[in-house]
Amino acid sequence: MIVYEATKEEFLEDVLHDELVNNISKNYNSKIGRINEREVRAWNNSMQYMYRVLMDNEIPKDAGVAIEFKIPYTSKRVDFLISGRQGNKNSVVIVELKQWQSVEVIRGKEAIVKTVINRGLVETTHPSYQAWSYAALIKDYNENAQNEEINLYPCAYLHNYVDQGDKDTLTDPVYHYYIEQAPVFVKGQATQLRNFIKKYIQYGDNKENLYKIEKGRIRPSKSLQDSLSAMLKGNQEFIMIDDQKVVFEQAVYLAREAIRTNTKQVLVVKGGPGTGKSVLAINLLVELTSQSMVCQYVTKNAAPRNIYATKLKQDFRKGHIDNLFKGSGSYVDAPKDEFDALIVDEAHRLNKKSGMFSHLGENQTKEIINASKFSIFFIDEHQRVTLKDAGSIAEIQKYTREFGANMSIMELDSQFRCNGSDGYLAWIDDVLQIRETANANDIGGQYDFRVFNNPNVLRDTITELNKINNKSRLVAGYCWNWDTKGKSNPNYYDIMLDKFDFKMSWNLGNSETWAIDETSISECGCIHTCQGLEFDYVGVIIGDDLRYENGKVITDHTKRAKTDNSLKGIKKMLKEDPYRAANLADEIIRNTYRTLMTRGQKGCFVYCTDQALAAYLEERFNNTNRGAGKITKYYSWSYVAEDGEEY
Repeated sequence: MIVYEATKEEFLEDVLHDELVNNISKNYNSKIGRINEREVRAWNNSMQYMYRVLMDNEIPKDAGVAIEFKIPYTSKRVDFLISGRQGNKNSVVIVELKQWQSVEVIRGKEAIVKTVINRGLVETTHPSYQAWSYAALIKDYNENAQNEEINLYPCAYLHNYVDQGDKDTLTDPVYHYYIEQAPVFVKGQATQLRNFIKKYIQYGDNKENLYKIEKGRIRPSKSLQDSLSAMLKGNQEFIMIDDQKVVFEQAVYLAREAIRTNTKQVLVVKGGPGTGKSVLAINLLVELTSQSMVCQYVTKNAAPRNIYATKLKQDFRKGHIDNLFKGSGSYVDAPKDEFDALIVDEAHRLNKKSGMFSHLGENQTKEIINASKFSIFFIDEHQRVTLKDAGSIAEIQKYTREFGANMSIMELDSQFRCNGSDGYLAWIDDVLQIRETANANDIGGQYDFRVFNNPNVLRDTITELNKINNKSRLVAGYCWNWDTKGKSNPNYYDIMLDKFDFKMSWNLGNSETWAIDETSISECGCIHTCQGLEFDYVGVIIGDDLRYENGKVITDHTKRAKTDNSLKGIKKMLKEDPYRAANLADEIIRNTYRTLMTRGQKGCFVYCTDQALAAYLEERFNNTNRGAGKITKYYSWSYVAEDGEEY
């Protein structure tokens, strides 16, 4: 959808007679919605600069000009497009316009800068990356752009930014790849931008290429399909087995049926830790895309999205597949059936409303079902870990009925995590007194569980195991404030256990890829950076919010950190409905530790701040079929070798 389109001649006339912003605003209100004053000011400012750039007789009068082109299936809008021909080749120049005056370099994160936006200093993508990614999106999904061989030439124009010479942060070497793909022009470089446009827009097209792009059918390109398939091929982490393959084939069948019969299909896949829900979700994303369906992988939590996107793309560049991975709040304004398929991982983490202040939309589950012809929800209702988590099978059933959709339910058994042992998962539920199971004294399988009496030994053990393949991590319950967030002092620590002189910080770097960053072994993860992910070995520090008293495992929400938003609103709820509030807080704390203690495929090692809880866990393990009960100076442990013999 294009908010404003004209020939170059008409655009110049509109600017000259002060009609441009009025025309943009009028069209914006009718096509998109309410406009804010900041955007109006930005248009007023930026379009004056583009007026001067286009005031060149060598740029054809009948070249097309478009402002605010909304890329389908995204919230992204391209600022400025100019269309025409280079010889006999169709051409469109994309210009990303910025009001920025300064930029800080961010290292360790791909294509990220820090700049002032709305009076605050924030991290955002580099302008060249933005322009390049918009071109990549159009090329990857617009059938006319592919079939008509429309060449896209992105660039960025920061007309208020002054070049800083050799030490210029905007053009720092860390951004060179994207600057090569999309040149960046700054204040005083209007002539260079004009020459860039003239190189590709030699003849006018009377807006023809703009029309083709706006009316193009949205389908993933063959090159995107081939690239995704190549990324998955031979990647052992994404191989499906047993039940996964059964669910996979049924999901593909239902997706096709939804399109063939024009009837919404909803599939719920139940599965606890270790059932390979995410592996299946990624395989479906690739397969349905390869069948020319427009689909996206959806999670509320950013960590799984970024981890799986990183694993999938390997050396492939960021922008080509990032649009396939979206947050659960992305569908507030999505039209009905806009997508062929939406694949929702960790569906138990869906919120009711979206936005930073939970003020957008009506219900995320409803919005996802509305937006897609086929929606699949991977869910484990025992992994609800915040008060906001509202995803449930009952909620999915409610909106399935409301939309007149067909609903199917399937279930996955444990296969990967915890050495394929459903016994360990059931044992943890019994030990944490979440539910009574038949596995009170049976772990089953060959699983390494240890209770440590010293957190330093726990950390040293996990660090040593991590040297094997970078698949071991230390995590903790959220009982310590995350004060290091935003701090630059490397000697400041969040988690401190004075008795053992133990000091550690929450993940300071890129929390979204903490689970695979090689340097993050020195940082402690929390529920928000590890849920939905798995390791070989996980070390868990259990804080004061979980204790053992009078024969019972008890929870204490007052011991949670003040910086933790998982129980935000619990005080108000305790006043209004104390019984419900207490039960919810208890459920969330138990589910949090259940989730943390089932992140390890091969082993889980724990340290408890409550000695009575440590003794209880040790006793419970020693009473199992795997327990050895051997005690050293630092910890009690059992190691199970591959042949099943205990040491």
